[in-house]
Amino acid sequence: MTPFGQKLRDLRKERGITAKEMAKALQLSPPYLSALEHGHRGKPTTVLIHQICAYFGIIWDDAEELQRLADVSHPKVTIDTSGLSPEATRLANLLSKKVNKLNEEEIEKLLEIVENSK
Repeated sequence: MTPFGQKLRDLRKERGITAKEMAKALQLSPPYLSALEHGHRGKPTTVLIHQICAYFGIIWDDAEELQRLADVSHPKVTIDTSGLSPEATRLANLLSKKVNKLNEEEIEKLLEIVENSK
């Protein structure tokens, strides 16, 4: 699941809305909405994010947060390390191979390191 998919599901469930109801209101197929929530679809378009915000009545900071989550929610990431050090390429490759073996505490530590880098 992606950060955007988790937030979308949380918003929907907090309001007692089924995926089928939401999909119909947004003129999406229920399987597409499910795939978006589960991280089986790429980053949603800006237009779809605006439709979702309008549907839930989300404005200002909350709308910006939803956009930010969408920006970091592409489930198939490509990292271009050309021009970087061999260690950077090694890190990117190791992370791609082992991210599924990390526990939540390890993921949080790595996120903190990366988010606090300059």
